[in-house]
Amino acid sequence: MSSIPDPSQTIASPSAESLRSEEIQRQLRQLGSRDLQLWSIGALILVVLAAGILSVVAPNLAWRGLSGVGRVEYRYLPQLFFGLISLILLFNLYIVTQKWNLNSTRAALIRELVFSERLESFTLIDPLTQLLNRRSLDQVLPRELARANRSGSHLTFVLVEVAGFKGLNDRLGNVAGDQLLVEVARLLKGTFRGSDAIIRYSGDRFLIVMADTNEKRAVSAMRRLSDIVDRWNLNTRSGWEMVLNYGIAQYAIGATAAELLISAEEKLVQQQTKAAPQPVRLASAAAVSLK
Repeated sequence: MSSIPDPSQTIASPSAESLRSEEIQRQLRQLGSRDLQLWSIGALILVVLAAGILSVVAPNLAWRGLSGVGRVEYRYLPQLFFGLISLILLFNLYIVTQKWNLNSTRAALIRELVFSERLESFTLIDPLTQLLNRRSLDQVLPRELARANRSGSHLTFVLVEVAGFKGLNDRLGNVAGDQLLVEVARLLKGTFRGSDAIIRYSGDRFLIVMADTNEKRAVSAMRRLSDIVDRWNLNTRSGWEMVLNYGIAQYAIGATAAELLISAEEKLVQQQTKAAPQPVRLASAAAVSLK
C-alpha cells in the first residue's frame, strides 16, 4: 500500500500565485479610487476658476447695477486672460498625464493578472495525466464544502488507488507505470461527469469530488467504472491488468475536508485488507457516511 500524505495538511496556505493575484486586484481597485480622485481634483479646479472669474466680473456687475455704468479695468484684462489660459493648459496637461499614467499602470496590472492566473492554472494541472493535481485541493475542497453547507446539497469523496502500481514499476519500469496512470485518468474522465473534480491525489491515487451526489449514486458511478475497466482489460494487450480499489466517504454537515479524506482512506485500507488473493479488476469498498 502506498503511503498517503496527512489529509490534515491537504488544505495548505494560499499559493504565491494566488496571493499575487489578490495583490494585483487590490492595486486595480486602488487605481479606480485614483480615477475618482482625479475627477474630484478637476471639479475643484473648475470651481476655483469659476470663482476667480466671478471675483472679477461680479464687482463690475454690482457697480453697473448701482451707477448704471460698467467699470472695467482694461489694463488687467490681458494678464487675466493669459493667466486663465495658462491655468487651463496646465490643468489639462496634468489631467492628461495622470490619466495616461493610470491607464498604463492599469494595463500593466491587467497583463500581469492574466499571466498570473494563467500560470496558476498551469500549476494546478498534473503534466502526466492532465488532471488536477494535489495543489488544486486548496481551491476545490473549500469551495465545495462551502457550497454543500450553504445549500444543504450532497457531497461525496471517492478515493481510487491503482493496485499493484509499485510492483508494475519495479517489473516493467516507469514508462509502463506512466502509461497505466494515463489510461486510468482517461477512464476516470470518461466515467465521471464534467462537474466532478478528478484530482491526482498522489503517485497512484486519484480523488474524485462529486458535488450533488450521495453515497448511492457514487457507488453506481464506480460500478460503471468497473464495467469500463473490465472491457479495457479484455481489449488491451498491454501485458498488465488494471486493478482499482476505492473508498467512498459522504459528507455530513459540520464535517471537515480532512475528516472526509481520512474516512475515504480508512475504507480503502479496509477494502485492501479484505480483498481476496485472486485477481480482481475493480474491488469495491464499503461506503461510509460521516455522522
